[in-house]
Amino acid sequence: MTDSSQSLFDRAQRHIPGGVNSPVRAFRSVGGTPRFIASARGARVTDVDGVEYIDYVGSWGPMIAGHAHPAVIDAVVKVAAKGLSFGAPIAAEVELAELLAKLVPSLEMVRLTSSGTEATMSALRLARGFTGRDRIVKFGGCYHGHGDSLLVKAGSGALTFGMPDSSGVPSCLAELTSVLEYNNIPHLEAFFAGMGDQVAAVIIEPVVGNMNLIAPDPAFLQCLRRLCDQHGALLIFDEVMTGFRVALGGAQSLFGIRPDLSTFGKVIGGGMPMGAFGGRRDIMQQLAPLGPVYQAGTLSGNPVAVAAGLATLALLQVDGFYDQLSAKTTRLVTGLDAAARQAGLPFAAQSVGGMFGLYFRDGLPHTYDEVMQSDRERFRRFFHAMLDKGFYFAPSAFEAGFVSSAHTEADIDTTIACASGVFAGLCPA
Repeated sequence: MTDSSQSLFDRAQRHIPGGVNSPVRAFRSVGGTPRFIASARGARVTDVDGVEYIDYVGSWGPMIAGHAHPAVIDAVVKVAAKGLSFGAPIAAEVELAELLAKLVPSLEMVRLTSSGTEATMSALRLARGFTGRDRIVKFGGCYHGHGDSLLVKAGSGALTFGMPDSSGVPSCLAELTSVLEYNNIPHLEAFFAGMGDQVAAVIIEPVVGNMNLIAPDPAFLQCLRRLCDQHGALLIFDEVMTGFRVALGGAQSLFGIRPDLSTFGKVIGGGMPMGAFGGRRDIMQQLAPLGPVYQAGTLSGNPVAVAAGLATLALLQVDGFYDQLSAKTTRLVTGLDAAARQAGLPFAAQSVGGMFGLYFRDGLPHTYDEVMQSDRERFRRFFHAMLDKGFYFAPSAFEAGFVSSAHTEADIDTTIACASGVFAGLCPA
């Protein structure tokens, strides 16, 4: 712990709930004091006491090209000098919409927003307006922002109506959300057999990153696409995290599934607040001012955020970018897995593109229940031991990690070597 971080955290808790502006930052699941970051460059962040860390959080995904990339900073500075916000159309947002449609073929039309949460909330409203139905289906452990319809957990069984997962969410609204088990085809088929004709949309993280990393069974995604088609429901891929992080065309390009609507955030803003949703033209044309579904945002298409997004997406289109990023991430998880096995520690790890998951359990998890079997206490000890040695992982056993193109092979090797010693200390006496 650094003295300045503790002082700032004490001050923050007097005027900011929990001392943070997003809950996971508070370190509640691992204990201790969150590090207050003063600067970042490449694969490293530096806290307010000047302590440097190799960073595997990457602002929770956006910093795929590394922190403070010169091309992104230059683009932001040039645009900011001309004005921060206009509340009027700009040429660059047209360029960004055209680029998104080019890189993700399912995006026939796109609407920009200021966050991923705003994008998913808007996509669900649009789906309800387009279909004339009210019911939404999501999957346990998947997170889609803090919209009321989405802060819902399953009831007593996997096929029950949803129940509020947060105070302030009306039960009557939560009851319109059904929660199924991720990667469970029989549950999916049983639900649609009974209630499929009531469903406006199914929203899913095609690769889960919010209950740690869970890779999909390709047959599960294919079944989901087929059932939505059969019952007239829309399929929404929440690619806020996976979009341009696991592949240039998002997870939908990896698995060959074409959703009706997709939501984006994080990478497309290059570190600035921005999201987007888009999809089939006939659906998107139901948005105001063309159609009856209202959605608006004062800062949507903000010139600074658009500039950062365009500069970041330009970096990702360089030949070999994703091959190299995936190779680095695979190198990290393979090395960590081998080190843990050598220490005799129950451990598993996997990656998809530039995302990875670490699990203190035997075997890779495929469902929410399986990932919840991870040893949280061992993770807590691992997290703090690595933090003390200069490695910044997500402060939760149930969050994915991220590698950037700025991470070097030496960074990866140093991380594995340090983790080897930490793993040995985590084994039972």
